[in-house]
Amino acid sequence: MNSANDCDLLERLQDLSFTASLPEAVLARLAETATWRELETGEFLFREGEDDRHLYMVCIGGVALDMNVPGRGTTRILTLGAGDMVGWSAIVGSGRMTTSGVALEPTSVIALDAETLRQIADSDHEVGYHVMRRMATALAKRLVATRLQLLDLFDLDKPAVKTDVGGTS
Repeated sequence: MNSANDCDLLERLQDLSFTASLPEAVLARLAETATWRELETGEFLFREGEDDRHLYMVCIGGVALDMNVPGRGTTRILTLGAGDMVGWSAIVGSGRMTTSGVALEPTSVIALDAETLRQIADSDHEVGYHVMRRMATALAKRLVATRLQLLDLFDLDKPAVKTDVGGTS
């Protein structure tokens, strides 16, 4: 794992789709709380059911979100790539992860401490507004993607429905 000194986190934040167009002052505040983390293929960023106190932004590589589904076992529900945010439960929830995040390939993320980020957002409403607006947009997109994925999952168990396109009555 590289330390924050090994890379310029502000520049990296400027390059990510989640944070790219944020005002410079907001990016600077985020960079103050950021750390750099590298994962090997198959390494867990976090595990379902465990507490994690970070909001992550994928910089390089990809993260799969897997969930334990009763009767099915571990099920992949979504994959995320560079620029995507992951770990929102740490900011808006209790910090208990609802899925497991696992690196699909060598992956680098920026980690923001959730408690520090909440304190900054509470004291600097411009930061809070921009971060929460981005999170709401990302979560709305994630909800649509997850719904589509769930439709695919449920569709696998359905028997094929034959339709009579020949028009016999």
